[in-house]
Amino acid sequence: MRTPTPKPIDDLDAWMAAFARPTVLIEVLLLLVCGVLAWALVAGLRRVFTGLDERSIWFGRRNVDGVLFPAILLCLAYACLEVADRYIPVAVLKLAIPVLISLVVIRVGVKVLQAAFTQARWARLLETTISWVAWLAVVLWVSGLLPVILNELDLITWKVGGSSLSVRTMIEGILTGGAVLIFTLWISAAIESRLLSSATGGELSLRKAISNAARAMLIFVGLMVALSVVGIDLTALSVLGGAIGVGIGFGLQKLAANYVSGFVILAEQSMRIGDSVRVDNFEGVITQINARYTVVRSLAGRESIVPNEMLITNRVENLSLVDSKVNLSTVISVGYDSNVEQVSALLVAAASEQSRVLTEPAPAAHLSAFGADGLEFTLGYWVTDPENGQLNLRSAINKAILAALRENNIEIPYPQRVVHNR
Repeated sequence: MRTPTPKPIDDLDAWMAAFARPTVLIEVLLLLVCGVLAWALVAGLRRVFTGLDERSIWFGRRNVDGVLFPAILLCLAYACLEVADRYIPVAVLKLAIPVLISLVVIRVGVKVLQAAFTQARWARLLETTISWVAWLAVVLWVSGLLPVILNELDLITWKVGGSSLSVRTMIEGILTGGAVLIFTLWISAAIESRLLSSATGGELSLRKAISNAARAMLIFVGLMVALSVVGIDLTALSVLGGAIGVGIGFGLQKLAANYVSGFVILAEQSMRIGDSVRVDNFEGVITQINARYTVVRSLAGRESIVPNEMLITNRVENLSLVDSKVNLSTVISVGYDSNVEQVSALLVAAASEQSRVLTEPAPAAHLSAFGADGLEFTLGYWVTDPENGQLNLRSAINKAILAALRENNIEIPYPQRVVHNR
């Protein structure tokens, strides 16, 4: 396959002459036909592969903002270039090829970063950098300045040990390493999407652990391949590996303990994504279990970042480890002259009116204490959705209890004290 390389153009007149030929209209028409065919192919494939995520790397949210559309358009345009070059002088198609290559590179980099780092703020800056570098390379390639600049950069060299490095070598190494890392991130994003697509509960936590381990391994392998491609001797990194091991053993004990604890939590499934927990006087629902820390979100919207070591070494209350049922209670005080059986029935009825309260086990009211001011009843009831709020349910039940007691003329006594005056 022959790759067209634009020749340097000495002046603007040569550019204008190349695009002033009547055959340019034919080339533009061929590009339009290629664009329509590429769009139709992507649309057809999208109908075949139903249920795609809107963050799909290949298809994107629409047919034209994924990787597949510019890739198919590039192949079609190159085929047209090969055929048209035999019959007419081509200019537009030669210019379109590097532009489409740059577009494919930009789409691959941006879509992979969006899929791999959905919430990272720095990913946006990296996407912009990829776009600028790709379009700058196209401008230099088309204008014929790219070989000249690369030759000049190759002349700037310096010695590193027994090897000689140049600016060109460094740039090529960075680009090669970036390409390899993006490719590994693409594979890890595909693995994560496949693993987490239909997982729930404890299975979701286990699959998340496998996904994190696969991503770390692929990035490590990709980094090693990138370093070897650049020409760096990997045997020299053995000393660095030993130093890192010593650092972990002494200075990074807490960090290493958090990572180990994270994998222990995911493997044992003692805490899972979606569990309601209480840790260090903070109660909420686990939303993320990462390698180093776990995110617990309270019902008020606050999020607590808890180091994984704390979840292993400290006491943690998991309110939904065995099942999701949680027992709640409220205490009511009535006058001593009240009918105990009637009060118990009213309390149970007030709790049973709420749809969130379970009928099995059923609510129960008990005479729990003889208070200083009246009889104290404890109403207990069970719910299966504590993440939807506990205070709002307790408030609704208390309102129903207050209305029922007032309707039946049952006194809620005020605090009473006897004062002796000498």
